[in-house]
Amino acid sequence: MNIKSFLTLFALIICYRAVAQKPAISHIVTHNRATIICDPIKGENPYPAWGLFPKTDASIRKITMHVTLGSPDSLHTAHWDYLDHIILRRKGGANAPELSYELGRMLTPYGSIYNKGWNWKWQVDVTDFAPFLRDSVEIVYVHSGFEDKTVGWALTIDFEILSGPPVVTPLGIKPLWNKAYKYGDPNEKIEDNLLPVNYNSTAGAALSRIRIQHTGHGMDKPRGCSEFCSRWREISVDGKIVDKRDMWKKCGDNPLYPQGGTWIFDRAYWCPGDLQQPDVIDVWTKPGSHQVSLLMEPYTATDNIQAAENIAAYLFEYTAPNQKTDVAVEAIMVPNDEQRFSRLNPASSDPRIMFRNLGSDPVRSLTIVYGTQGFPTKTFHWKGNLPFNQVAEVILPGEIQEKDGENLFLVTLNQPNGKKDAWSGDNNMQTTFTAAQKFPATFVLQLLTNNKPKDNSIFLLNAKQDTIFQKTAAQLEPVTLYTDTIRLSEGKHSLRLVDTAGNGLQFWAQPANGDGHLRIFDLKGNLIHAFESDCGTGEMFSFNAVKGLEFNTTTGRYAFSLYPRSVVDHTQLNVVSNKASDMTVQITVDGTVWQKHEYKAIKNATFDYDLKHLPAGRIIVEAFMDGISQFKGRINKR
Repeated sequence: MNIKSFLTLFALIICYRAVAQKPAISHIVTHNRATIICDPIKGENPYPAWGLFPKTDASIRKITMHVTLGSPDSLHTAHWDYLDHIILRRKGGANAPELSYELGRMLTPYGSIYNKGWNWKWQVDVTDFAPFLRDSVEIVYVHSGFEDKTVGWALTIDFEILSGPPVVTPLGIKPLWNKAYKYGDPNEKIEDNLLPVNYNSTAGAALSRIRIQHTGHGMDKPRGCSEFCSRWREISVDGKIVDKRDMWKKCGDNPLYPQGGTWIFDRAYWCPGDLQQPDVIDVWTKPGSHQVSLLMEPYTATDNIQAAENIAAYLFEYTAPNQKTDVAVEAIMVPNDEQRFSRLNPASSDPRIMFRNLGSDPVRSLTIVYGTQGFPTKTFHWKGNLPFNQVAEVILPGEIQEKDGENLFLVTLNQPNGKKDAWSGDNNMQTTFTAAQKFPATFVLQLLTNNKPKDNSIFLLNAKQDTIFQKTAAQLEPVTLYTDTIRLSEGKHSLRLVDTAGNGLQFWAQPANGDGHLRIFDLKGNLIHAFESDCGTGEMFSFNAVKGLEFNTTTGRYAFSLYPRSVVDHTQLNVVSNKASDMTVQITVDGTVWQKHEYKAIKNATFDYDLKHLPAGRIIVEAFMDGISQFKGRINKR
């Protein structure tokens, strides 16, 4: 071979390697704003759709399933928190055998306060099912519940497929436990149904992965199982405990808030308005026979026996990891405009990322390069000990630089363990984020405490995370109005309301806690920002302080308080704004308007509403300012 031919071949190899390292992303949408409703007779309603996925021989690195629920075009938004399943029913055509693998489970939000145009997007990794998400696949969304046909959701399911070398080679799948199992029933003990599963390892298998979706439902006595009771679950392989956890989930920090129901109440490993993330337990196994078992905390109910543990569990067999040194950016949490990270953003400093180890060797060191496009990059040297398939969350030092409006934030992972990464296609990620709004450097902060102020604190931090103003729980008295004039230097700041009880400054189902608020006014008394009182664990407001800045008072800004919300005969609606507006208040029951009130030139006012003639149950109060809906709240008439 002459030198010219050699150089040509070398160039082709380099080009091939560059192309091979560049990821390709494709999307398969099976449901596109499909209107889904309940079947109140059967209690569940399936919505099947077909998608054409990559061919069997296509190399797939990762599959992420995005699920969006929105307000439907022709119906009201549904009200209740129901358990929905997303099923891979069959692969290969309508006559193919049924598989019925559960890809994910959605716990629908309380949607009665959401208007047209509302939507929310969740996501979950479904890469374990990649061998079956090939060619023609039927995906079924099974919507449960008993609501009538006047309410529903607009459903979108979008599979995001990242091409690239697989992390491990799949060898097989074995269903484990897949049904709703009675719990606490003295006549049908759960351990008699959750029997151990035996299997013989497939040739070449080194890794057994247990993937499990598990939620508790029902309301028995004495513990309120399974929806409102914490209980432990234990998983063993070959008699050795590989996972034990309390099946309980805090709900007050849900990014989707407020909701028109009891969204803040902690539950049995799920929350309303959430696409559950599965538990993934990796166990290194040797050739031969094995046994997997699941044990629930022993419990016997005494009355209203109805508890159920709804489980979908599978065992996947894989080879050992295909590479020794392999890392991937899992997510950029801060800065990011995505809804799932809305409680963390916008932020003034300390970017936050997650990365995953996809290689067989533990990751002990990593270089992270990060920054906003158009600004100098920063470098952080991470050290730790991260095993295979585990995720590390890293807070990166420094201020988040930005220009006005939309920005791009970029992260690159380099030199894991001081070596070249086996596949660089997932070493980079970028997110879009919006710069924090410009805000007056001098303003008036108004805090009205509720009946339980010892749950609350407020902190004002600068870009260096120094606390420059605070009101701690120890300083606060019940039902007291605190007014403070704040004068800041220019730059980024963050005001944080913290609620340790997870029930905000007001929650409709806990009227005894009272009604509080946190609002900001300019020096002329105009409202310039209002915190959401029904905020669960709290809320953050980040801004860029500018001296001499004045807000345009011709643009309406509004704050509302509806209290009480658990009522017998009346309620009050308070409105505060920065401009006089014409106001319409509609009071509806199940979509029917029972009261309509018109007001002229309203700026700061309180209105009392007589509800004696309205039926018991859920009532919606909606306020329109100059014809635009600005508030929609739920009350419950006893």
